[in-house]
Amino acid sequence: MEVRYICPTAYDSSVYLVNGKVLIDAGMSSDLIIKQLEKYIKLTDLKLIILTHCHYDHTAAAAAIAEKSGAEVGIHKADLESVNDEYMSVSVLFGDRAPAVKPTITYEEGDKIDIGEGESLEVIHTPGHSKGSICLYEPVSKSLFSGDTVFPGGGFGRMDFEGSEPDMMLGSIEKLTKLDVKILYSGHGAPNDRDGNKQIIASYTMLKMMMGA
Repeated sequence: MEVRYICPTAYDSSVYLVNGKVLIDAGMSSDLIIKQLEKYIKLTDLKLIILTHCHYDHTAAAAAIAEKSGAEVGIHKADLESVNDEYMSVSVLFGDRAPAVKPTITYEEGDKIDIGEGESLEVIHTPGHSKGSICLYEPVSKSLFSGDTVFPGGGFGRMDFEGSEPDMMLGSIEKLTKLDVKILYSGHGAPNDRDGNKQIIASYTMLKMMMGA
């Protein structure tokens, strides 16, 4: 699996170009992200944009990228309507309107997404940060695209947004501890290419301590 990491500004989410044809999250700065993508591919080679959840910093550029590339856009069904709501998408915190993107594909737990090269991503529903947050697992390379569910160093996504489900977060992260993860591609920050399992367990342990569980 070939992964290109793109993050044009400190405020954008991490954006990952996978196998030259699939984008995981889209960030906010469409012009800058499109310029970065065009260093690696013809934009029309992009076939799919997968949104790990509905929040503005991950989705705002998706409409422009999809329009220029012709790519389809997918999101978990629980976040489908939230992505166009200014409160559920938290666009109000950025002083902007809700993203204009209109996803054409919805995902559920256990779905397999073909990413080419004989590889696929398994959809893991991890509500907590948002109702429809997902992580994406590629078993051959032992890679996890974790969105804003977990971060390296014991971090995890905020649970104080409209649509967050704090009571679901611990179970969501516990689900991730069952995977064999080497490389962690989180929704913010650079990829962590070692000890992915330990990073996830650290996040689970920190949240349990915080919750007194």
